[in-house]
Amino acid sequence: MESKDTCCFVRTVPDRCRVCFTCVRECPAKAIRIADGQAQVVAERCIGCGNCVQVCSQGAKQGVTTIHEVESVLASGQRVAAALAPSFPAEFQAEVDFRVLVGMIRALGFDFVTEVGFGADLVAERYRRLYAQGKRQGHIASTCPAVVGFVQRYRPEMLGSLAPIASPMIAMARALRHIYGPDLKVVFIGPCLGKKLEAVDGPVRGEIDAVLTFAELRTMLAARDIDAYNSVPTDFDPPHPNLGALFSLSTGFLQASGISEDLVTNDVVAAYGRERFNAAVEDLARDSLGNTLLEILFCNGCVMGPGLTTNEPLFQRRTRVSHYVRYRLSAFDKDEWNQKMDRLAGIDLGREFEGRVQVLPSPSAVEIEAIMGRMGKTTDADELNCGACGYHKCREHAAAIHAGLAESEMCLPYAISQLEKTVSELSVSNQQLRSTQEQLMHTERLASMGQLAAGIAHELNNPLGVVLMYAHLVKDEIEKDSHLNKDLTVIADQADRCKRIVSDLLDFARENRVLLQCVSVDEFVEKALASVPIPERIAVKVVRGHTHSFCEMDPEQLTQVMTNLISNACAAMEHGGELTVETREHGDHLLFVVQDTGHGIKPEHMARLFQPFFTTKQIGKGTGLGLSVAYGIVKMHRGAVTVESNADPLSGPTGTKFTVAIPRSPRGERLE
Repeated sequence: MESKDTCCFVRTVPDRCRVCFTCVRECPAKAIRIADGQAQVVAERCIGCGNCVQVCSQGAKQGVTTIHEVESVLASGQRVAAALAPSFPAEFQAEVDFRVLVGMIRALGFDFVTEVGFGADLVAERYRRLYAQGKRQGHIASTCPAVVGFVQRYRPEMLGSLAPIASPMIAMARALRHIYGPDLKVVFIGPCLGKKLEAVDGPVRGEIDAVLTFAELRTMLAARDIDAYNSVPTDFDPPHPNLGALFSLSTGFLQASGISEDLVTNDVVAAYGRERFNAAVEDLARDSLGNTLLEILFCNGCVMGPGLTTNEPLFQRRTRVSHYVRYRLSAFDKDEWNQKMDRLAGIDLGREFEGRVQVLPSPSAVEIEAIMGRMGKTTDADELNCGACGYHKCREHAAAIHAGLAESEMCLPYAISQLEKTVSELSVSNQQLRSTQEQLMHTERLASMGQLAAGIAHELNNPLGVVLMYAHLVKDEIEKDSHLNKDLTVIADQADRCKRIVSDLLDFARENRVLLQCVSVDEFVEKALASVPIPERIAVKVVRGHTHSFCEMDPEQLTQVMTNLISNACAAMEHGGELTVETREHGDHLLFVVQDTGHGIKPEHMARLFQPFFTTKQIGKGTGLGLSVAYGIVKMHRGAVTVESNADPLSGPTGTKFTVAIPRSPRGERLE
């Protein structure tokens, strides 16, 4: 067996653990540590109640099997007795008669099959004496191993309050060895994981050779193909129990002991279930109960232990135990029982208890506040005490974090806030990636179109030059009044237009290099406006919102951008309007804003504005390359172009606003 200080009979199945914190919430000892996305049982803190096994809906918490130990005991060559807990009817009575069950257990190789109910009779007699002698002041019944384990670990100052009487399991082992000899091996079979922990606990270690749960007994029977049809029914071996067979039921201990829970005197208090036992221990520690014998079971009776497999409800299980006890008592030999009790009256049923102190040091107020702050709980209103983490209060959770038993991520409000923050950051990143993807796609389109345009331009440029030259030569040789003169003028004009288109194509296709210069912003805006003939019907407004006088840029190329935007703005205001050219700063970027009050751009055209050869102008009025060239120049300056436009008069004033943002110093130099 493992060391008594590290032994644990509950294991975690990692693949099944969903970290729902149910086991943390339901563990009365807070013996569950959350680490690396797993809920692990801390062996030193575990009291063996098995509650985590019962409440885990995913089956991630499972009892550690001791079948191999039982098989070793059976193979030892010595006589072995099976001691069956009083709760066995709740597990098996619906399927087989108790005599058939005894025969099946014998078929596993046990020499004796006995009822622990007789050990409960012995223990009940000792409690009756303790109560009659008046030594019941603040005593806690030590029959439930989970309750004993809790006091040992978390209320060590109350070790002296534990009744110094062995449990029915230990009492039965001592009685059987007294009857059948000291070399007898004893295997306890019952509903409780805590009994495995009790069997290796300090002063009683070794008195029980192995412990099986009812579920493990079923596994052993199935592995050997032992069932009701191939076993010989037999009765239990003596000694047979009296009312000790009721020990598995709530208040069964009191009835077997002949002690009543008098609500007037309050000398005896019975408490059952996880929710009540801790409160009862606390009240006894505060001396709130007076001179009391406190009878506690962690479960609602042993018939609800974690080692059972039946799905029947509590009262159905109680009924099966009651029916069995009533049947057995109908043929009970009281004289034989008295002889056995007298024969065993002198055996030692005392019990000592050792502390297993697991009380955690309390963190300071400063440490608690620091942990709470990391979880975003800086005010009383932030302490929701929702219990989602498995702890009743936020500060209990913080203390568990300090002790290394919990993590900040267990806090649901904190996890939600972190998730929202992550989602927000991902949304920004996604938007940036989408924008970058669109820019890359646009750049690829521009590069492809540029290669095509360069080839076309070079092929057309020379023939157009020849056409234009001969058109002018012929025109000079004929009379001005000739109708051919007008035709030649049309030919020359259209050839010139073709030359401009070819020139635009070359500008579009040309891989320009940015020649950065330190430029006066005011002078740059004035030159850009002077480069475009602005009709008189359009009013010009210049807004200087920049605070720094200079900016690093390629003035020739950016002038081409500004003149294109200004020309487009004027073209959009055929009947007049207002042109606004504004400069302002945003962080390390200088913004040039060109805004008009024209007819606006339709929404369906917005996505195609910077595509080569796309234009909303009439045929012959534009090539559709101006904005594409402008876009490329701005990108070479590591800048950006944004557009806002409204073409619907019902939605407000119409017009378009282009904003060009370029770094004030792409090379990282300080400019004044």
